[in-house]
Amino acid sequence: MAPVRVALIDDYDVVVRGLATMLRRYADRVSVQSLSTSGDVWETVDIALYDSFASPPAERRVIDDLTANARVAKVVVYTWEQSEPLVASALRNGAVAFVSKRLPAAELVDALERIHADGVTQRMFPGKTDTASSNAGDWPGREEGLTQREAEVLALITQGMSNAEIAERTGLSINSVKTYIRTCYRRIGVATRAQAVLWGAQHGFVPDRRH
Repeated sequence: MAPVRVALIDDYDVVVRGLATMLRRYADRVSVQSLSTSGDVWETVDIALYDSFASPPAERRVIDDLTANARVAKVVVYTWEQSEPLVASALRNGAVAFVSKRLPAAELVDALERIHADGVTQRMFPGKTDTASSNAGDWPGREEGLTQREAEVLALITQGMSNAEIAERTGLSINSVKTYIRTCYRRIGVATRAQAVLWGAQHGFVPDRRH
């Protein structure tokens, strides 16, 4: 069986490159055809995997553009958040499935193969709900000890968002957002939001593409 041809899309170059590095171990099953921070896909692919790091997990414009691209057979959203309203909205916009960032690499590859296969009707591929972090790929701040969730929250802080806006973007509760902010501040050694924004701007948390 030929490997599934995949394009990786995210606003952060380090994220798509990290995900590509992770999938390289499964090159006999998944072939990464292109990496994109612009949302453009120029190679013919079976799946466009949209990683929602520090972006709305079902951003309509991105999904619309990918769905309209004749080179893309299927659009899959790679995200933490898999609430029913979010999934329903994304499916209406053209995504065919949601894959959780809690999945280990091998299970992510399994999910991509199943989505690519004809006749598969599963739309959500959840990970273990008690897994608080992901080891998949790479993200800004990983070398500083930030988890992917903490890095996503810091990226949104760096973009100037309030706690309420972050909660809406990520599907987290306000209390969870505050907890991630506290642990993030401790890891990077800052005490205020202004210091966190400055640290983020200096350490790669400004997206390579802005919407």
